[in-house]
Amino acid sequence: MLRWLRNSFLTGVVVALPVTVTIWLIFTFVTFVDQTVKPLIPERYNPESYLPFALPGLGVVIAVLALTLLGALAANIFGRTLIDVGERILNTVPLVRNVYGAVKQIATTIFSDRQNSFKEVVLVEFPTKGSYAVGFVTAPARGEVKKGVGEDTIGIFVPTTPNPTSGFLLYTPRSRVTPLSMSVEEAAKLIISFGLVSPETMGLSPDASSEAIAAEMSGKTPRGQGRGDAKPPADPSQSE
Repeated sequence: MLRWLRNSFLTGVVVALPVTVTIWLIFTFVTFVDQTVKPLIPERYNPESYLPFALPGLGVVIAVLALTLLGALAANIFGRTLIDVGERILNTVPLVRNVYGAVKQIATTIFSDRQNSFKEVVLVEFPTKGSYAVGFVTAPARGEVKKGVGEDTIGIFVPTTPNPTSGFLLYTPRSRVTPLSMSVEEAAKLIISFGLVSPETMGLSPDASSEAIAAEMSGKTPRGQGRGDAKPPADPSQSE
């Protein structure tokens, strides 16, 4: 009875936690964008001025439309001319030009190499010899970094646990890393879950995954799964 209650509780956690976290993240993001964008809308053009209730997500819609129009404007000659003039003005301001140049270079690199960046998961020896961390290949070394460390050197981003938005940037020869067959999504789940959610347990039903977690806590093998050291059944024909 206690085992059934424990497994039922773990199943409820497995089912409710992803839904709750997803809803909370969406609500937080929409609220942040609304609070940032709505004050910029003139009152006469704000639909909420004529309605007795607020429109959640209005700021997100306006932000998407504004970015789309900005991209369309920057794609023609007139828009590129305005952008060039604005960049020349920003380059005359000492502190602003450094920040703008760095952010522009990062954004250009990320979106221009999005087909190749963060598509490969590897194991890298970090932070000490004999210890390994999961990392994502960013891009091959370029410029002075390539001259300093040599050819066939790649950049690896090693995220921290459980916050993968911070981490360490390492440059190491490709021959010193071990490629993994897991996807980027599987590696992210592995990192965020402190290593509890491994690719072997992904894809299971909530009941099966909760049973696996409960079995790991009790040191038992989940039902329907064999241990790695289990021997195959003997062949009756060989017993003779």
